[in-house]
Amino acid sequence: QVQVEESGGGSVQAGGSLRLSCAASGLPIDNYAMAWFRQAPGKEREAISCITWSGRSTYYANSVKGRFTISRDNAGNAKSTLYLQMNSLKLDDTAMYYCAPRSYDACSLMSDGYDYWGQGTQVTVSS
Repeated sequence: QVQVEESGGGSVQAGGSLRLSCAASGLPIDNYAMAWFRQAPGKEREAISCITWSGRSTYYANSVKGRFTISRDNAGNAKSTLYLQMNSLKLDDTAMYYCAPRSYDACSLMSDGYDYWGQGTQVTVSS
């Protein structure tokens, strides 16, 4: 059974930091890329960062580049924990954040190939 569970969201003032986590397990593939998406009210879901299984390749949307850092820890049996360190948070970062394992070990900041989703964790940035 595939499980994807995000945590670490909350409320923070602009300029502050948060660290999101996501635990993935039960995937029917050994190695897989993982990505963070977010969706603000009234907006489409957007991919903001992706990392390959080894962690050697990372990708960021322009909106978060230089402020957010993606990383991961891999365990046996294709289990993995994904992180997103978010610094210098802005009001526009307010959104529901989702973690998604990809069905293969290649990153994309498009939505194709992401078949498993968690419930999301809310991030609210206030002035």
